[in-house]
Amino acid sequence: MESIRTDLAVERAAAAPPLPGIHQKTRGEVFSITEIEIENDICGAPIGKPAGRYVTLEASALNRSHARYMEMTEELAQELEQFLPREGCVFVAGLGNRAITPDALGPRVVSKVLATRHLATALTEEEREYLPDLRPVCALAGGVLGETGMESAELLSAVCREVQPVAVVAVDALACAELSRLGTTIQMSDSGISPGSGVANHRAELSKRTLGVPVIALGVPTVVDLHTAVQSVYRRSVPQDAPNMMVTPRDVDRLIDHAGDMIACALNMALHPGMTFAQAESL
Repeated sequence: MESIRTDLAVERAAAAPPLPGIHQKTRGEVFSITEIEIENDICGAPIGKPAGRYVTLEASALNRSHARYMEMTEELAQELEQFLPREGCVFVAGLGNRAITPDALGPRVVSKVLATRHLATALTEEEREYLPDLRPVCALAGGVLGETGMESAELLSAVCREVQPVAVVAVDALACAELSRLGTTIQMSDSGISPGSGVANHRAELSKRTLGVPVIALGVPTVVDLHTAVQSVYRRSVPQDAPNMMVTPRDVDRLIDHAGDMIACALNMALHPGMTFAQAESL
């Protein structure tokens, strides 16, 4: 498992023999959906994943021009809604560096999430009557350690202490092993996230243990490790001293735009169940 560099639980599970305590099932109407449940950390250790529920949605493309874009977004929203508490303020955190395109998914999503936490005090009672029932949501893309001098975990922990959300949704770009999954796959889980782990740039963990509230990790693979890709395509090992790099599609800017917009639209619908696709898309 150490030779496979990927953030996707579905890829790690596929590379391992059947293991006790790891349960997998498939479903989906528009997406092909794989759900993996890991009973505890000991069961997940062989595939390098902590206990939790991992849902992977796969399609031919996450593209606004897709013939079933609306249905895909609605199905994604339904899956996200199952992870979210029904009431209370939710904090959406965009991880990554907006100046580096393959790492800009989190900031892209946050820029399009409807922040509503301030409306309770910013609007008059008469103005609030014209709005649908909106739950309190706050959003932040705080940058990366090299820009701020602060770990994402430090920054988000401070925000959580002040805002006291019922959950954190952490959006980040991921790494995968299969080239076909670049920009076509969405993973969500309730186990938290270690930013940068897929590219061997481990940062402090974001989880219920570190932030004190449930952390829903949400992301799309935008890069693949070259050694891992070669192993995946040619089914042969790569010499450890061979040059290595992270590879991203040439149209990664379009990938980030389309995937980010779909996730933001689905998040808005999941956070505000009364919101329709047309309303969410118009945001």
